[in-house]
Amino acid sequence: MRDDRDKWTRRRIYLIGGVFAFILSISVARAFYLQIYEQEKFARLAEKQHLKVVQLTPSRGAVYDATNSALAVSIEMDSLYAEPRNVEDQSAAAAQLAPLLGTTKEALEKKMKASKGFAWLARRLTPEVAAQIRKLDIDGIGFVKEPKRFYPNAEIGSHVIGFTGLDPEGLEGVEKKFDTTLLGNTGYMVTERDALGRDIGNKGMVTQNASTGQNLVLTLDKNIQYIAEKELAAAVENSRAKGGIAVVMEPASGKILAMANYPTFNPNSFGKFPPNALRNKAITDSFEPGSTMKVFLIAAALEEKSVKPEDGFNCENGSYNIGGRTIHDTHKYGRLSVGDVLKYSSNIGAAKIGAKLGAERLYGYLRGFGFGARSNIDLPGEVSGYLRNKSSWYGVDLATISFGQGVSVSSLQLVAAMSAIANGGSLMQPYVVDRVVDSKGNPVKQFSPINRQKVISPETAKIVAGMMEAVAAEGGTGTAAAVDGFKVAGKTGTAQKADPVTKGYSHDKRTASFVGFVPSDNPRLTILVVVDEPKTSPYGGVVAAPAFSAIARQSLCYLRVSPNQPVKKKPAVIEVKKAEPLVAAAEDEDDVAPENHLQSGLMMANFRGMSMRQVLQQMEKKGLNIRLIGSGRVVEQNPPPGKKINPSDPVWVKLAPSA
Repeated sequence: MRDDRDKWTRRRIYLIGGVFAFILSISVARAFYLQIYEQEKFARLAEKQHLKVVQLTPSRGAVYDATNSALAVSIEMDSLYAEPRNVEDQSAAAAQLAPLLGTTKEALEKKMKASKGFAWLARRLTPEVAAQIRKLDIDGIGFVKEPKRFYPNAEIGSHVIGFTGLDPEGLEGVEKKFDTTLLGNTGYMVTERDALGRDIGNKGMVTQNASTGQNLVLTLDKNIQYIAEKELAAAVENSRAKGGIAVVMEPASGKILAMANYPTFNPNSFGKFPPNALRNKAITDSFEPGSTMKVFLIAAALEEKSVKPEDGFNCENGSYNIGGRTIHDTHKYGRLSVGDVLKYSSNIGAAKIGAKLGAERLYGYLRGFGFGARSNIDLPGEVSGYLRNKSSWYGVDLATISFGQGVSVSSLQLVAAMSAIANGGSLMQPYVVDRVVDSKGNPVKQFSPINRQKVISPETAKIVAGMMEAVAAEGGTGTAAAVDGFKVAGKTGTAQKADPVTKGYSHDKRTASFVGFVPSDNPRLTILVVVDEPKTSPYGGVVAAPAFSAIARQSLCYLRVSPNQPVKKKPAVIEVKKAEPLVAAAEDEDDVAPENHLQSGLMMANFRGMSMRQVLQQMEKKGLNIRLIGSGRVVEQNPPPGKKINPSDPVWVKLAPSA
């Protein structure tokens, strides 16, 4: 009996031991699995329990112009935060901070009560305000560095550059188009918490993930951009117009050297401007081109051999009935050659040339010049304009489209199409970003000119350019566009605006324009000026052509392009020696001024302390041509102020950023 009990006891011991051994082995296996295979997962969970991560604004790369002058930069500024658990008297702290932050005590208290662990009180404070807050030495109140976008040239190039939000996400311009390129990796601020989730204190640590984005170098030249903006503003204000657009393009490559809108805005405070002022109307708005379309009509007709340059057309003494509609010319003309149709801008002559060319071929060439389709410029918001398919042209449509009615174009399309005439017949894709570079300036990506298609032959382009020269010559509609010392090829445009109420054309609202290229025999610049709803005169030759001339004259001077025609009025121009080209000078020998253009006897002005904009203003006012070195403000110049300038003297000013 006793033996049976002993056996049962041993069996119970073995059974219980086995159960414990089994449970222990499971526990060991589970512990091994959790500590070895799941170690990283639980480490992350543990970190989340005792660390709180606050995202910081990522830093954006810089934007430079073609001369490597900064157009957009990110600067570090202090952002103010609170750890409410550690603020002993929140009401008193809010009362001290509110006047400095420009807010109310109640608003700050609300922010601190909304989160016990962490609360932003103000982002990107000025150094003066941050210094005042630091002097208060309030426990639980701290600072962290965050980048703020800054545009050092204010309005210059604002519609191309664009601006960013608080995030900072790009909202317009290249800031938006190249947002992922410019935007760096997000940084983090880490606060430590105890086992109950209470904040212990800010560790002031930004993780290794934070990095600055890549930089952009634009085709835009801020000096030409400034010239375009200045002259456009003068044209709009002098004509009491609603607004205006100016675009300067390098015809051989498609590079946009300037793109201006008026009214403009300051991207540093874009919120203070109406939404209409923020829009880049050069690519987002379209308008009827009016008589500028005659250039492309005639180019198509000559290319197709539908007409010859010497062919004449009866312009019906200013009135011509077609398809039940009467077409008028501004002046009464009899028989005009093809070139004179362009020179005197005859609508009747254009309608008759269009009839000889035919709807199908005209439509094909207008599409070839880029009308009715986006150019694919590297900017957001581009419109395609409006060009109905030829199958929808009825009655008088062929005639009206021939002189620019019933079709709409963007300013960019018009300047790109005109560049095709200037460069010998190739439609180039316009672009504003030349390259992407890293923080050390090493190229990451280079953008090259893109030839979209060949539209006309070089021979036809040359003939049309010759006809366009007559527009700016004596007797033409655009004589105010002439540039002394250079041949100008251009065309005026005046178009009625659509009336949204009557669904017809407005009786008093016009779009006036002038588009062309210079020098016409070796084009360097294609320039378009559009004036919207001018009050003084509706004609492009009156309100837009003078701005074209001023932009062309100053830009050619800046680019060091020498006159190749007799100069009627000899300006007091100071040229530099051949061995010292300008900042943006081409390397062609033709662009160096010959010795007989050098002027002497002038006194050197005092440029010290001036900005580049002020130097350009003085250059224009005094008729000077000076080498510009660097950017910022003038720190050195040659010759010294007040010294007489000799023909052989090197004339330059050196600029540097302010300390």
